[in-house]
Parts: sequence; structure tokens; C-alpha cells
Amino acid sequence: MTESKNLVIIPTYNEKENIEAIIKAVFAQPTPFEVLIIDDGSPDGTASIVKNMQQSNSDRLHLLERAGKLGLGTAYITGFKWALTHGYDYICEMDADFSHNPEDLNRLYNACFKGGADLAIGSRYKSGVNVVNWPMGRVLMSYFASTYVRLITGMKIMDTTAGFKCYHRKVLETIKLDKIRLKGYGFQIEMKFSTWKYGFKIIEVPIIFTDRQEGASKMSGGIFSEALWGVIKMKISSFFKKYEV
Repeated sequence: MTESKNLVIIPTYNEKENIEAIIKAVFAQPTPFEVLIIDDGSPDGTASIVKNMQQSNSDRLHLLERAGKLGLGTAYITGFKWALTHGYDYICEMDADFSHNPEDLNRLYNACFKGGADLAIGSRYKSGVNVVNWPMGRVLMSYFASTYVRLITGMKIMDTTAGFKCYHRKVLETIKLDKIRLKGYGFQIEMKFSTWKYGFKIIEVPIIFTDRQEGASKMSGGIFSEALWGVIKMKISSFFKKYEV
């Protein structure tokens, strides 16, 4: 197999406590990954830390700065378009706070590169409930959100809201990114649903999710509310769409 060009997209807002360490951890992996940071105007200086690191990693570390908090979904779509324009073969997404173990990037990549997946999902619920340091209420909310999504959509994916993933570029080339409407957890669901509807091969890779140790969570009740109603609207609108590769 020829060597591929791989990118990890990490959206940030006020992640100064984590950003340098997470970038170094990604670069330390045996799979050669480049990193794209998409910073939404962090007032804590996250982007400045990245710029300082770019001085010695200019070929592997990239930064897009946006004016203010524009949403997780739009951050990833911006990153996906950038990745496609710059010729990456495999595009991963992960959080900056170490809730996703950088070592698992290799497993997601290999599920695609060697295992033939078009989308590999780092799944908290593929082999039980593998979540550390979350309050029980949040675990139950997340788990039953995935159950709800499976019921409405018909997808067999256990972790429908997962944000730790690896795409083959052909998936992102096929999905009409400008038509993705949901944000937050809803965005993650809609991207998986579109991938599934187009008939791409999806593999769930079991991971252990560990809640952040540094910095503040960006989770809000509105994210779950959007997913609740957005999934129904998404399912209904899918009846009027053609999914042809």
C-alpha cells in the first residue's frame, strides 16, 4: 500500500491548558498525522500557542482562525473543505481535551486504511459503556440519545453522537457539506446518517472515553434539544432526497 496523507482536525475554544500537549501527542503517533486547529477566537490565547508551535512544525501544524464562536458543525465543515482542497486522503476529527486518546487515532486510521472502512467511529458503546469520569446522568443521557437516534433513523450504529472519527476523503467529497444543517451532537448524527444513506462502509472501533481533566466543558442542554427534534426533521427530509454516489 502506498503511504497516505492524513489530517487530524481539532476545533478549539479556550483550550490553552490542553492544546500544546494534544498536538504533541498526535505528532508522537506511529501513523504520520498532520494537525489542523480551527480556533473560534479563543480569548485565552489558544491560537497564539499554536502559532508559536508552528515555528518548529510548519509542515505538519496548520491553523485556521475564525471570528467568534460559530459552532462545532461549521468548524468541522470548514476543516473538511480545507482538507479536501489540500489533498488529504484520511481526515480525522477529535477533541482537544484528551477525552479522546490520541493513541486510538491509529486504530481508527487502520480500520479505514487496512480494514476497508469509509468511516471509522471511536465508539463508547460498541462493547458496553466505556466512559470514565462522567456523572451518571450524563452517561444515561448520552447512551439513550444514541438509542433514540437508532430508533428514529434505522442506523445500527451504537454510538451515534460520537465525535471521534476517521473519514476516507471520498465520503466528504460525496456528502453535500453545505446541506448539513445540525450543529453540536446533531452535526455528528447528521454526518453519520448521510454517510450511511450513501451506502458507505462504517466500522465502530471500541474506545474508552475519559472526561476532560483541564479546561471547561462546552456541553449544554441546547445541544441535546437540537438533536432530539433535529433527528426527526432529518429523517423526514431524507424521504425527499436522492443518495447517489
